[in-house]
Amino acid sequence: MYLPFFSTIEPSSGSVSRGSQPPSVFVEEPRGALRIPGHLKTDRPPLFSLVVPTYNERENLPPLLDRLTQLLDRSLPGEYELIVVDDSSPDRTWEVAGGLMGQYPQLRVMRRQRERGLSTAIVRGWQVARGEWLGAIDADLQHPPQTLLQLLAELENGVDFALASRHVRNGGVSEWSFSRRFLSRGAQLLGLLILPEVLCRVSDPMSGYFIVRREAIADRRLDPVGYKIAVEVLGRGKIDRIAEVGYVFQERQEGASKVTLRQSIEYLQHLLRLRWHRIPRRRFLQFAIVGSSGVVVDLGVFHLLRGEWGWHLAASAILSTEVAILNNFIWNDRWTFGDIARKQRGWRNRVDRFVRFHLICGLGLAMNVAIVLGCSNLGINEYLSKLMAIVLVTLWNFGMNAKFGWRV
Repeated sequence: MYLPFFSTIEPSSGSVSRGSQPPSVFVEEPRGALRIPGHLKTDRPPLFSLVVPTYNERENLPPLLDRLTQLLDRSLPGEYELIVVDDSSPDRTWEVAGGLMGQYPQLRVMRRQRERGLSTAIVRGWQVARGEWLGAIDADLQHPPQTLLQLLAELENGVDFALASRHVRNGGVSEWSFSRRFLSRGAQLLGLLILPEVLCRVSDPMSGYFIVRREAIADRRLDPVGYKIAVEVLGRGKIDRIAEVGYVFQERQEGASKVTLRQSIEYLQHLLRLRWHRIPRRRFLQFAIVGSSGVVVDLGVFHLLRGEWGWHLAASAILSTEVAILNNFIWNDRWTFGDIARKQRGWRNRVDRFVRFHLICGLGLAMNVAIVLGCSNLGINEYLSKLMAIVLVTLWNFGMNAKFGWRV
């Protein structure tokens, strides 16, 4: 894995070690927006550019580059380039990479000193890449290099995005514990709840091993957070044809894993940012206003049934919830999604929309309870857990109703 989210060590400014290339041969670090150029300013660009983001990987990088060049020299002789993007590693990985440039003519090295993060490192590498196909692979040898040939074959077959997946045939993980498997799947499930239309397109959206056509992401403003760059590419790119190739995730041989709690938080932040990017703002605001009115209706009916008429607690709670759902459906059908509903006239269509709305809200209610209980078991404050549940379930309800309830 990758990334110095917690590091405060400053790189040395001294001269490079014997045998390494001087900093002047390094690729200049791009600035400005994270946007991939669509037109290449070179006469004979390589077909394929593979970016290798690094942070404290001086032991893993030489064997990785050796394996990659052996494979690509046979399959794409003279038609590829390798771009190492290092975030000024304290172990001076950038020096090791620079020292290997004479051995590997296709190698280019960028030392970043202004930014940090795996996802942005990959995008910055793509910004200086010259290939029509843009790839990413981890430097820790957990991504088997030989899988690259299968990914390249899929691009040759015309796909826009080829992903190495642990969850398809011939895929898997080597020695993961149950807890690690559980957390990985839990993160994927969370992504499916927040961004179902994006993450459901592939079996392993958490993978960082893939190739994408330049034209699929060219001239699009990318804004990744954390380390799940495939989610960003799928969420913002114009990707029609997708292929997946199975691979077995290997255990790290050298160095230490950089997985931290902060990465998990940034993953959630990234999902919410993409969700917000894809939301029609005006319609979502209307949906939120209607939802707020439903809370008032729910509490008012509950007070009437329980406080004034003395009904049973469970009966009062169930009926007040049903009245609130009916209230929300009527207003959403007339206002939030009124333009869609007016094209689907008739009682049969209206009942059909109500049934779908009811089912989606019912699932949302179950998710609300599950999120609160799950967060509380992890030691998160109950009120914070409830707030997180409300935000996530609101996004779920809106997204699913827009896609399936009214079919926007």
